[in-house]
Amino acid sequence: MAKADLSANWLETPIGPLLVVASDTHLHAIEFHDEEAPPEPALRIGRKLGAIIRMDGDSPALAQAMDELRYYFLGKSAQFHVPLFYDGSEFERRVWEELLLVPLAETCSYGDIARALDQPGAARAVGEANHVNRIPIIIPCHRCIGADGSLTGYGGGLWRKKWLLRHEGQMRPVGLFAEGF
Repeated sequence: MAKADLSANWLETPIGPLLVVASDTHLHAIEFHDEEAPPEPALRIGRKLGAIIRMDGDSPALAQAMDELRYYFLGKSAQFHVPLFYDGSEFERRVWEELLLVPLAETCSYGDIARALDQPGAARAVGEANHVNRIPIIIPCHRCIGADGSLTGYGGGLWRKKWLLRHEGQMRPVGLFAEGF
């Protein structure tokens, strides 16, 4: 059974164009793109999501996601309030929910997430859940790094992961402002 039609639009960012996909009420996906020309990405993600994607679509959730992502890339806000629709296994959803708790400009290891889920041997499964995350940036899988502190695989490319972490480091309040004054 196909999901309801989804709306999509392109957002130009410092890390390349993003295809942002949403229903009227929820954000469903964000995809990085380098060379693929429209409309191929929309057709491909539509097949993945089991939906028809309307390019240059308009929906409240799409507009909200686009605005929040623009503010993020401008360095003005890392707060995302758009409702998220993420389907996956129970374990994947638990990983993504745990990632949402990782503070701005901080990192954790795959093992840290596994231990937080009371499954200390599941670091590789956490990595796989990160790999299938359809809402990168907002579900911040880029904040997950190797146990030794190394940057490990990222679906958008390691250069994007590094850029996102540096960008967030510059956005993090310091001094008195870090204390919430």
